[in-house]
Amino acid sequence: MRAPRIVPLLFASACSLAPPPSLPEPVAEMPGDFAVRLATGEYEPLEWWRAFRDPALDTVVDSVLSSNFDLAEAVARVQQARARARMARAAFFPSVGVSGSVQDLDIPTDAGIGAQIQALGLGGEAGDTIAGFVLPERLEVTTYSVSADLAYELDFWGRARNDARAAGAEYLASESDFQSARIGILAETIATYFDIVSLRRQTALARETVDVLLEREALASTRYDRGLIDSYTLYQVRQDLRNTQAGLPQLETQLTGAEGRLAVLLGGYRADLEEILPDSLAPAQAATPVPAGIPADLLYQRPDVRAAGQRLDAARYSVGARRAELLPSISLSGSIGLASAESSDLFNVQQWFTNLGANLLGPIFQGGRRRNNVELARGRFNQAAAIYGRTVVTAVNEVEAALAGLENEDRRHVFFLSQREEAQASLDLQSQRYESGVVGYTDYLDALRTLLNVEAALAGASRDLALARLAVHRALGGAWVASGPLAEPRMVPASGEAGAGGANK
Repeated sequence: MRAPRIVPLLFASACSLAPPPSLPEPVAEMPGDFAVRLATGEYEPLEWWRAFRDPALDTVVDSVLSSNFDLAEAVARVQQARARARMARAAFFPSVGVSGSVQDLDIPTDAGIGAQIQALGLGGEAGDTIAGFVLPERLEVTTYSVSADLAYELDFWGRARNDARAAGAEYLASESDFQSARIGILAETIATYFDIVSLRRQTALARETVDVLLEREALASTRYDRGLIDSYTLYQVRQDLRNTQAGLPQLETQLTGAEGRLAVLLGGYRADLEEILPDSLAPAQAATPVPAGIPADLLYQRPDVRAAGQRLDAARYSVGARRAELLPSISLSGSIGLASAESSDLFNVQQWFTNLGANLLGPIFQGGRRRNNVELARGRFNQAAAIYGRTVVTAVNEVEAALAGLENEDRRHVFFLSQREEAQASLDLQSQRYESGVVGYTDYLDALRTLLNVEAALAGASRDLALARLAVHRALGGAWVASGPLAEPRMVPASGEAGAGGANK
């Protein structure tokens, strides 16, 4: 689904009873920059998950976008909001209908109009003569008519206009909700994918460690039988082996659970993953810098902030619509058509008729219903303002936390890379010393086991680094394109067109 264009609804009112636009105090006093700033850049609605440079991940994400049930549900909600917005705009236009009727009147003379003539003392009995007309025993009249009927309420106080604007803002908010749901589902998909990558790697390393410890345990048993080591040393080796073996089923269970979660996101079953995920997963770490931008730019980038601002607009316009209901309404109605006593003359243009009218209706007493409707709308407006302020403050703090988390996870990852280099160097040294007869084979196995443990820790650190970068993507609401060091950071609306969004301006 195409990202919504941000429409400046907040300042679109001409003659409106809606309250003037205003921002909650935390939003109006937003800080000029993030506490953590890594680089400058420009935001664009890119396929931001491709920054991880992993073809397998790209395939998984493409499949989720086409088959996820939650996204299908979110699309249906947008369709409903679009229909409601169009229904609200229908009040701008007159209601026009076409009708046709046949009326056959057959009553006795002493009933109906005949009874009224009798009451006036002008006669009225069958056979009486009135103005040269002899009354029959029964009155029979047949009338054929076709007409176009219209009704229109003048939107003098802007009630329909405000209701339509409120519905339009709700529609835009639903599109922003869809974008929020899309980012959330993609983030969950990517996080689950990296869990699978890490768990597969850790499971494979755990199996290698078990093999090493089995070999180490066999050597320890032999040395114990020869009296070279005591029982405590043997028990320690066996304890390490049992602990590693006990952890392996837990890793396998976690891997199965992660694959099941990914299958649900794909709208299928775990067996379907074999067609999508290769046996070997080795994603590259994203290396592009992360521009933080300025907090005010979040109002364009994050869909949840856009949605909160658009709902603030909707609540404001609803107040104007409810206030307009306190004032008199003016409506027009009328019909124009053809009528005849004979069906053959029905479409004779000489048989035309019109019926036009205007109505003025002013509410006087309704038990306070309309005034309480205004108070209800004002309460919803105040609630929307509080939600908008909380959303903006939350967004700014989430970005700062995500940026700090990424910076810290990057430092942690560098530490584990250095540790792996040291463990690899130690293994190489022990291998050379074992081949030279300086140390025993157990020393080599111990060095190998240390390297495997470091590799397992590095796999977890790599996952945490990827998740930290994912948190930045999610907090910023998408992707970015790095710009020069002197460029001013700015936000680009989700549609790629300049604009301001509702209460965000």
